[in-house]
Amino acid sequence: MGRKERGEPLILENIEIIDAGAEGNAVARVNDMVIFVPFVVPGDICDIRIVSRKRRFYEGRAIKIHRFSADRVEPVCRHFGVCGGCRWQVMSYPEQLQFKQKQVSDNFSRIGHLEYPEIRLIMASERTEFYRNKLEYTFSPFRWLTSDEMNTNAEDRDTDALGFHIPGMFDRIIDIEKCWLQPEPSNEIRLALRQFAKSNGFSFYNIRKFNGDLRNLIIRNSNTGDLMVIMVFGTDDADVISKVMSFLSESFPEITSLFYVVNQKHNDTIGDLEPVLFKGAAFMTEKMEDLKFRIGPLSFFQTNSVQALQLYRVAREFAGLKGDEIVYDLYTGTGTIANFIASKARKVVGIEYVEAAVSDAEINSQINNIDNTVFFAGDMVKVLTEEFITAQGHPDVIITDPPRAGMHEKVVMRILEAAPSKIVYVSCNPATQARDLSLMAEKYDIKAVQPVDMFPHTHHVENVVLLELKTLL
Repeated sequence: MGRKERGEPLILENIEIIDAGAEGNAVARVNDMVIFVPFVVPGDICDIRIVSRKRRFYEGRAIKIHRFSADRVEPVCRHFGVCGGCRWQVMSYPEQLQFKQKQVSDNFSRIGHLEYPEIRLIMASERTEFYRNKLEYTFSPFRWLTSDEMNTNAEDRDTDALGFHIPGMFDRIIDIEKCWLQPEPSNEIRLALRQFAKSNGFSFYNIRKFNGDLRNLIIRNSNTGDLMVIMVFGTDDADVISKVMSFLSESFPEITSLFYVVNQKHNDTIGDLEPVLFKGAAFMTEKMEDLKFRIGPLSFFQTNSVQALQLYRVAREFAGLKGDEIVYDLYTGTGTIANFIASKARKVVGIEYVEAAVSDAEINSQINNIDNTVFFAGDMVKVLTEEFITAQGHPDVIITDPPRAGMHEKVVMRILEAAPSKIVYVSCNPATQARDLSLMAEKYDIKAVQPVDMFPHTHHVENVVLLELKTLL
């Protein structure tokens, strides 16, 4: 079963991978110990090197596969196994969907201890490649080197990289040749910009010393054909900025919105900075059914547009609006769901923490001639009070789409006090969703559960649940 030489790591031999687990890792079990292993598939039989021992589980790496699973496929990306972005790419897509569906049922049973109807079949993504409408790349002088490169002369190595972070390492970047997540010209822009930066001697941002010319590259596209590029600089050097932005503008005339940001902080967030429009429109446009949504450089929008439409249709179906309801849309973001369902309701009240997102939501109502929405910015716990509900009207339906951490317990209590006839809970994390639903179980019945796959080749799954107020006997 296992062997260990003195001073050597523990190696477990001929271990079968039995399940898919947290964070895209697969699961093996030896005696009573659970082992999490990345980049393998349930059904694989392999030798596992233990790299970390926790109190309740081990972490390992497959060093030899003796038998391949029938559900294993050849990954299309050459960076698979190093880049941690698409850990399930080696698993057939139908099998990915089964494990995502199982993830929902496991969380509802084990975490929430919930009673629920049969879960609807997960809605598969129309696209499994090139489905994202936004990617962010990082410049770094600390390129991840292969073992072969480590054996070469250090002076001959090109250590600059433009790509993604290596999992668990804040400063190491894998230099991406081709990413299969976003359609062209995403790869073309990244590769051309990297070559231009190298040929002009521009420095790549050093996260250890907090200096360098080029820091991040953000590319966004929409289903209307718009293309937005946001270049983030680590220096306020006018000459560097002018050369890079002119290069992007001249080399890629298909860019419809070209921005830059100077970020000299010690973190990568740009939400508190002011993007400068270099060329083109100040926003791009996304369409959903007959609605248009303006997306600025800092606006949030679901990164899989095609599946987002399916998700919102499920939320609208579950709400079952007849036209006379007051609907509260909690964590409304840029008001996408609020505006999407507004034509079916008497009034929609959106609440969101980020003030800039609320401004976007109001604009999106205006451009679609929607006049029955109102939006409020602030902490959900502080905004959603009894006085607020009295002022805005009692909600007949609440739609809630919180972040991965789920809802604050005080927010759950406020919802229970308001006691709408229906709650539609949209979640990107079935574990925290199950926790929140358990708090509502005494007062609400789960009537429908619909998983939606937004992110193929990852373990992430969106889940929509319909709750109805229990009838008093």
